[in-house]
Amino acid sequence: MTVWTVWKTAGMESHVHSPPIVRDDEPVARIPGEGLAKGLAVTMRHMLRKSETQQYPEVHPDLPARSRGVIALVEENCTVCMLCARECPDWCIYIDSHKETLPAPEGGRPRARNVLDRFAIDFSLCMYCGICIEVCPFDALFWSPEFEYAEYDIRDLLHEKDRLGEWAATVPPPPAHEVGAESPKELSAGSRPAPARRTAPPPPVKGPAEGASAAQETAQDTAQDTAQKTTQDTARETAQDTAQDAGREARRPAAEPVKGPESRPRREPPRAMRDIRSIRPPGSLPRNAGSPPQKKDGPEGER
Repeated sequence: MTVWTVWKTAGMESHVHSPPIVRDDEPVARIPGEGLAKGLAVTMRHMLRKSETQQYPEVHPDLPARSRGVIALVEENCTVCMLCARECPDWCIYIDSHKETLPAPEGGRPRARNVLDRFAIDFSLCMYCGICIEVCPFDALFWSPEFEYAEYDIRDLLHEKDRLGEWAATVPPPPAHEVGAESPKELSAGSRPAPARRTAPPPPVKGPAEGASAAQETAQDTAQDTAQKTTQDTARETAQDTAQDAGREARRPAAEPVKGPESRPRREPPRAMRDIRSIRPPGSLPRNAGSPPQKKDGPEGER
């Protein structure tokens, strides 16, 4: 259905064509069997395509290098630092240990170390985040591509260290480094040659003097060594005695210098004698040292 709209503007006509209107009640013409033909076409395409069937479990699939199948444990590298159990967000790692004292080497003292008793992971709680592998400082945990450990009972997914140690054999080797990348510090330190030991130079060979026998030369060397050792001992004892005397003198308290009469500071009189006028009654005069005491009149003077 087509609708024509005619507008008249300033004596000009413009014709606008509107799209056709389709009503829902009108039937849509379809080809009979169109859907069936499309379905059979998909079936025919798959029938003519070469099939790729993996013969599992006889043939294992090729998994990526970083597949997270199961966590493997290398028990020899574990030091029971408990970092993996603390960082696990699901708390699915269980560790038990005890301390053991190692015998002391010659000239040393005994040392104590932790011995791993139990290391278990509950894979029914594990979410395979890999945090325990990342935080392990001694490379005791690794990812293994092994995935065939399904159980009929969920309680059997708690695996101990023996089962985790068996999966360590399935851990693939690390991929090769990129061209131009730095080698790990462990490899560079292991490939570094050991430092050569410094050895003392051999003593010079002295030939016997002309006309002197080997016995005389040996006796002369012995006498020189004895004299040199005696001189060194004497100098050492003298130095020790001097140091002891110096220390004794330093610890002795210093004597106070003797002060003569001229060097002593002049002692000032007490304040009561200097300010005697402040304690005398007003109008009284100081009494001379040679004058006799005055007798007072009245009953006070008769006492």
